[in-house]
Amino acid sequence: MGYSQIDLHIAEGIATLTLNRPDKMNAFTGTMMNEIIDAMDRTDADDSVRAVIFTGAGERAFCAGADLTPDDGRAVFSNSEPVEDLSDPRVRDGGGLLTLRLYQSKKPLISACNGAAVGVGVTMQLPMDIRLASDNARYGFVFARRGIVPEACSSWFLPKIVGINQALEWCMTGRIFGAEEALKAGLVRSVHPQGELIDAARGLAREIAENTSAISVAMTRAMLWRIPSGDHPMEAHKVDSRAIYRLSKGADAKEGVQSFLEKRAPDFPLRVSSDMPDFYPWWGGEPPYK
Repeated sequence: MGYSQIDLHIAEGIATLTLNRPDKMNAFTGTMMNEIIDAMDRTDADDSVRAVIFTGAGERAFCAGADLTPDDGRAVFSNSEPVEDLSDPRVRDGGGLLTLRLYQSKKPLISACNGAAVGVGVTMQLPMDIRLASDNARYGFVFARRGIVPEACSSWFLPKIVGINQALEWCMTGRIFGAEEALKAGLVRSVHPQGELIDAARGLAREIAENTSAISVAMTRAMLWRIPSGDHPMEAHKVDSRAIYRLSKGADAKEGVQSFLEKRAPDFPLRVSSDMPDFYPWWGGEPPYK
């Protein structure tokens, strides 16, 4: 599939997905949503990809929010026709369809936020696993100032990342804040000069790609996103036990031990596309996101 509003580049085990509407500050549209979802399907299926970096084209913005008059004529938040039944698929929020797909990723996702990230521009980063910012990055959960509410499942993601008090303040005031405040609150891991941001993100991606088992990372990502929402640590114990038992008998565990003993870089043979443990997904699958 050729893309018109994103760019996907894969090299040396790293996929870089660039939101590519710099003349519109990379504003989000229905077309962009569909293209990112398609790109996620491709990266999940490609065993050469070990991590995915997200960034924006240009120097001004990661994503300046929803394009309220998208050039492809599709509404971003909902269908423009009146809908009486709120369970109708046409009601579903486009940002939420995207973040649900990002949440399902089998590959680690790294955000390199290179400028303004407002509305869906920031909420789409919440299901990413590691978030970096340039020193000119600006964030805003501006929904209350537009007469709507937080979207893209951010009412689930944001309190898990920064805590309920900070999430409430940002969402109720709708104010814009900078990279240093985002760092202090834990929204981002680190802040970098804009010219060094992508290199920092690639450094993290390479650390994953060169040193870890793809199966281990995919399982760990699923466990850490899902298990903390459980009611009892027994839920974690059950999944931990099954995963340790299955993976410890696999080829990756043997290679991990052998490479450690031989003091060399590992060469893990197992692939996410074909070798996930037989009990994955243990949560019974995902609700549909398309």
